[in-house]
This record gives sequence, structure tokens and C-alpha cells, in this order.
Amino acid sequence: MNNIKILVNGSKGRMGIETLKAIEDDPELALVGQTDLGDDLESAIRQTEADAVVDFTTASVAFSNCKAIIQASSRPVIGTSGLLPEQVKELQDLAHQKNIGGIIAPNFAIGAVLMMKFASEAARFMPDVEIIELHHEKKADAPSGTAIKTAALIAESRNSIPEPIEEKEILTGARGARANEVPVHSVRLPGKVAHQEVIFGGKSQTLTIRHDSIHRDSFMPGVCLACKKVMDLDELVYGLEHVL
Repeated sequence: MNNIKILVNGSKGRMGIETLKAIEDDPELALVGQTDLGDDLESAIRQTEADAVVDFTTASVAFSNCKAIIQASSRPVIGTSGLLPEQVKELQDLAHQKNIGGIIAPNFAIGAVLMMKFASEAARFMPDVEIIELHHEKKADAPSGTAIKTAALIAESRNSIPEPIEEKEILTGARGARANEVPVHSVRLPGKVAHQEVIFGGKSQTLTIRHDSIHRDSFMPGVCLACKKVMDLDELVYGLEHVL
């Protein structure tokens, strides 16, 4: 069986560097190219005949990058967060037209996917919930894609939405943002990588589900798994849980 040919876009970034090492260490994958800002991505895909392209860039270019990957008949493995729901839908429609599979994952850490799954289950029984996500100070988007995805899963699962209480923000933003009627709070600090806790409240009790990525290599098993699984997909899916 031939190795799956992988091109890494955003190869000079922190996640890109980790991805290069992970691809090179995986016996089922072959690193055939690496591109970054200023490179012609679509041309590189065609020259290397990459089966799949891993993209860890920025939200401002992830949409156009994913379109270029699909147009070049390669399979996108998108780890860049910040894509809007309507952009994801447009990319899914394009992939469907081209009959190409791929994945957009808010988080490639297996533990983070489990955290979202457990939170979705808990929401059936404890609808009062808030999300706190913590990332490094250079993360550009807030809230994180993981927090938005978690809130969406909670909204799908819980049977009721808590009655809103009358409250007044003394400082605007004190109660955070709201995603699917779930309050979300974002923290950006040096020393952090990627962390999230989902806090549920009930009568005389609380439940906290938390995931911590201590190092960026925590995402690599999920990235390598996605590179393999997309070869069997005939659609563009949103979330790593679709290939686990």
C-alpha cells in the first residue's frame, strides 16, 4: 500500500512545525510538500500530487485556502479555527460538487473531542451551563472554535433553555459572549496552550468537564488520523468525531 501524500500549509507556524514532525514520523504518511505565506498553494498541490493538505494558518485565509485545496482535487484537513458557519456550508457544497472528502476540525486533540461528547451528554440532565476557554496570548480568534462547537452540541442535546434572569453588566462583556444561548468566556494569557472547561450547575451541585492541551503535540495523533480517514470520505465533515 502506497503512503498517503501530505502537503502541510502554514508549515512555518507553531502548529505547522509540529505537523511536519508528526507526518514524517508516521509510517503510513509521506510528506511531499510544505507551503506558507506567499506560496502558491494550488500550484504546489498540483506539482506534488498531494492526496491531502493539512492547513494550520489563520482564519483570514483558511476559507480561501480550503477552496484552493478542493479546486486542486486534494482533500482538506483544516485545523485553522475561526471559520463562520456559512463559510463551512459553502465549502461543504463545493466539496460535494467535486466529490471530495475532507475535514474541518475545531480541535484535533482526542481528549477535547471526548470533552465535547461528555458535555453534550451532561446537558441532557443539567441545562444550566457556561464555558470558559483559555488559550495562549497569540490566538487571534475569540471565542475558540472548540467553544463554539461545544455550545452547538450542548444546544442540540439539552431539553430546555434556562429562564433568563434579570442582570446588569456593570462593565460591558462581564458575562461573556453567547453561543447558542450558552455563555462563553475567553481567556488569553502567556503560558497557556489550549484549555477548556464546561461548568454545569444544578440544585446544590456543580459538574465541571475540563480538557487541557499541555503541548501542541497533543493535537498530532488526531491530525495523522484525519489524514488517513479523509481518504475514505466522500464529503467534507465538521468535527473530528466524524472520523473516530
